[in-house]
Amino acid sequence: MRGTPGGGEFPRQTPWGITPSSTGKGGQPVYATVEEWLGRAVESPDPETVVRRYLGAFGPAGVADLQKWSGLTGLRQVVAGLGLRTYRDDQGRVLYDLPDAGLPDPDTPVPARFVADFDNLVLSHADRSRILGEVAPGRVMTANGIVRGTVLVDGFVGGTWKFERRRGEAAVLVEPFGRLGIADREALEAEGSRLLAATDPQASAHAVRFTGS
Repeated sequence: MRGTPGGGEFPRQTPWGITPSSTGKGGQPVYATVEEWLGRAVESPDPETVVRRYLGAFGPAGVADLQKWSGLTGLRQVVAGLGLRTYRDDQGRVLYDLPDAGLPDPDTPVPARFVADFDNLVLSHADRSRILGEVAPGRVMTANGIVRGTVLVDGFVGGTWKFERRRGEAAVLVEPFGRLGIADREALEAEGSRLLAATDPQASAHAVRFTGS
């Protein structure tokens, strides 16, 4: 899929893995508009629906966050007319949320979790320190647009992870960005085992490994 400055999308018509070089023929990948690909017109998204769905997943959030994630502009006026709940963050910025959405108790325990490659959680805010914390974006997002699978520790990115498969074994390799507590490590080991049971049930062995271990 290729985006355009005007907001349109161009699905790649050449199947992934079938390229001019792999077929022995010259030429470039072929793209088409979404309308051509689907064979029907595509309606523009309703801004109010976009705002509500975004906040349902990622709120509370500011207008800049909404616009960064959606690519839409002019959402401040839309937000103002929806009767949303408001908060202010540590920098005094106004954050919006759905009227019936509440905030969890600050002391609510947050277990360590795996987040998939390219997950919207990492890409959903203009100020990505809300999920990255003190982690430099370059440790998670590469210059060529790759977004690595991440590990959440206490609600913030605390490392990356990936699969490794060889000789019949399937493993999850975890690269923490700092020292993991015993509870977080045990939570990741348990979740990694559940993940491998779902993704690689036929593997001869499963393992969850941590770099530096």
